[in-house]
Amino acid sequence: MDLQNLKEHYEELLSFMENNGYSSTYIRRFREEINRILTKAGSHGWQSYRDVYLDYLKTSHSKDYLRNKRTIIGSLAQFDDFGRMPDGRSRHTLFERGSYHLLCPEFRELIDFYRMYEEKRGKKESTIRGEALNTASFLHQMQQRGAQCLDEITEEDVLSFFLAEDGSLQRSCSYKKNIAAVFKAGLNWKTAQCRKLLSFLPVLRESRKNIQYLTQDEVRLLREAAEKSEVSARNRAVLFLLLFTGLRGCDIAGLTFHSIDWENERILVTQQKTSVPLELPLSAVVGNAIYDYLESERPDTGCPRLFLTETHPFSPLSTQGMANVVAKICRIAGVRQNPGDRKGTHIFRHNLASSMLQNGVPQPVITQTLGHTAPDSLEPYLRADFVHLKECALSVEQFPLAKEVLSI
Repeated sequence: MDLQNLKEHYEELLSFMENNGYSSTYIRRFREEINRILTKAGSHGWQSYRDVYLDYLKTSHSKDYLRNKRTIIGSLAQFDDFGRMPDGRSRHTLFERGSYHLLCPEFRELIDFYRMYEEKRGKKESTIRGEALNTASFLHQMQQRGAQCLDEITEEDVLSFFLAEDGSLQRSCSYKKNIAAVFKAGLNWKTAQCRKLLSFLPVLRESRKNIQYLTQDEVRLLREAAEKSEVSARNRAVLFLLLFTGLRGCDIAGLTFHSIDWENERILVTQQKTSVPLELPLSAVVGNAIYDYLESERPDTGCPRLFLTETHPFSPLSTQGMANVVAKICRIAGVRQNPGDRKGTHIFRHNLASSMLQNGVPQPVITQTLGHTAPDSLEPYLRADFVHLKECALSVEQFPLAKEVLSI
């Protein structure tokens, strides 16, 4: 492991971080890690920055501690190998997220084959990533139970991943489908082993919970909260986009300056979930909120993304950042504060769909507005169309009942 470049130039990295607003505590952690690497690399026999991190796994540490180490060591690797400075966006590039890097060779080979196979077939990258992550977690638990190859995985091992000792379900049906997708691809690699493991996967019933819809009072409180001084112009613009367009949080996070056609009053989006273009009207309330943010708050960083974080180094706001915005406004509005209350970005998409249904907007128009590619995608929203559901209710007067049945 050649550390000459790091030894000669690490002060430039620390100076960059200091000049770009990184905290003194964070910079100190970088300095401590650099000193550790420079002083111990020879005696520990490290051949790469991955080895530096893997050395931490030999002793017990918390997940937060290890995540912090991956971030720092990954940043040092990028600086040393490619001259890249931290950008405040990506945590690390030592490993992919998840358990893949902890897997034994055959399990990694299965994931690698699946990725290659599905990429050739044109499966969406985000879908490949999600299915690979879930399967890596599954295989890692199989490995912890003693299996070092596919042939050594038993049905009991598989069931232990999905079912707790008391018989309760630990993983969802969609989680199982993701794992099954990898093994189905694996039939083209190791047919017998993958077919056996597919047969071990339990039959799970797919359950759909009724969406915790927004009430009219909650919408009113959220709109009132948006006008309070505690809510920034950025967060107000995000809230109004969610309320009045029904866009997914990931699509709002991905908006750029080119996404807003001011002249024609349109919002132009390529949906991240489906890769299908979507064009929506830019209403006055949404347009004014975005304009206020651009004029009064948004820092001029040269980044094309519309929404940025509110602290240095002003990175593009992530999908999780959108959820955090919603949680903050809900707290200010005093809504959805009980444990288990749903307050993510999707409730606003559901609210728009159910409101349009209740106001008699034709279903094809709603489907087009939401950017759905399949008509049946609207079905979950129909469950909250209480106005029309009440019209379907039958009067109990048509059925013979004893009086005491309805007595209180």
